[in-house]
Amino acid sequence: MFKMDLVNFTPISALIGGLIIGTAVVLFFVSTGRLAGISGILSSTIEKKENRFSNILFVIGLVLGPLTYMISLKKEIVFSIISSVPLIIIGGLLVGIGTKIGSGCTSGHGICGISRFSTRSIFATITFMICAIITVFIMKILGIY
Repeated sequence: MFKMDLVNFTPISALIGGLIIGTAVVLFFVSTGRLAGISGILSSTIEKKENRFSNILFVIGLVLGPLTYMISLKKEIVFSIISSVPLIIIGGLLVGIGTKIGSGCTSGHGICGISRFSTRSIFATITFMICAIITVFIMKILGIY
């Protein structure tokens, strides 16, 4: 049917990345008293006035992190994205709708929620993963990805 790609299996860098993300989540919670869900932070940055400064700093950090990595290691971050603009738009809309319906995104539920043993976050993350697996499977079968 299709071949499994193990090129992206990088346990050491995944462990280091997980430790950095975990540390950042703890630091954000300790310093602000709030969870580090990206969709919630971005949404409240745009919609609300409270906590705007810390939210803006968080969003800037999301951009500066990869740029700092690229500049310091003089390495380009290689990734690929599907070139179908309609598919990207549809995917973005579905993610936005799912984020609103699920009251949070993968980072909020998957990192912060599961670490707090939130049943809602555990089920949300399981749902994210099942949908992602099914989507990739269908796209591979159809030859889209």
